[in-house]
Amino acid sequence: MIRDQQHPQAHIDRVIVQKIFVEDKTDHHMTEVARLRIRYHNFPGARDIQRDLDVILQQWDMTEDELFSHVRKLHTQGKIYGKKQVTNDEEDWS
Repeated sequence: MIRDQQHPQAHIDRVIVQKIFVEDKTDHHMTEVARLRIRYHNFPGARDIQRDLDVILQQWDMTEDELFSHVRKLHTQGKIYGKKQVTNDEEDWS
């Protein structure tokens, strides 16, 4: 039996997830949820964070595909993480 692993960023990500739970849905929060969904996709651990991200999407009445589509548009417009302009050849997923 494989044991769950501890993600090195889990303690920081837990704080982010808790903040998102108590605040309104914003473009920034949607971007953070998408980023964390990618980070923890198929990760063998941090089940509590993965479960909470599922709950947040349910509360927002969104699918993961809808979330990613919206966030891709935001990144294309350069409205996230202070990046002003994104060219056609790059995406701001950092």
